Amino acid sequence: MSVRLDEMDRKILGLLQEDASQSLDEIARRVGSSKTPVWNRIRKMKETGVIRRETVILDPEALGLEACFFVLIRTSEHEAAWQKAFLTTLRKRPEVLEAHRLAGDIDYILKVRVKNARAYDAFYQVLISEVKIHNVTALLSMEEIKATTALPV
Repeated sequence: MSVRLDEMDRKILGLLQEDASQSLDEIARRVGSSKTPVWNRIRKMKETGVIRRETVILDPEALGLEACFFVLIRTSEHEAAWQKAFLTTLRKRPEVLEAHRLAGDIDYILKVRVKNARAYDAFYQVLISEVKIHNVTALLSMEEIKATTALPV
């Protein structure tokens, strides 16, 4: 479901994606409005689900999570029970930052952030002990070239 947004809404969203800790006064000043209309627009975008939540973005390396792996998973299992067990396993693993079901030869791709290769292996061992997986390929990211949570508004 797409929500109608005007140029002012898009400016507000851009500013919030840049830094959600900005005051309403600052956002209103930067979009050329006053505080109450900006607050009303933000409230409406929260109610309609355009804004899901507000959070902070942490530096993984500052926290000692220096290794980022992209994990390609092929499965020969496609039953509902297997998928439920697989999703349950993924959701309880904090190392899994993203998980996507794909079209094509690979069934799933995971973005996993851990301290090092040994920590990845521990994650891998838990994963394969909890769900049957046909094939797993782990790709170590050598360099993060671009990472953003900001959507093009």
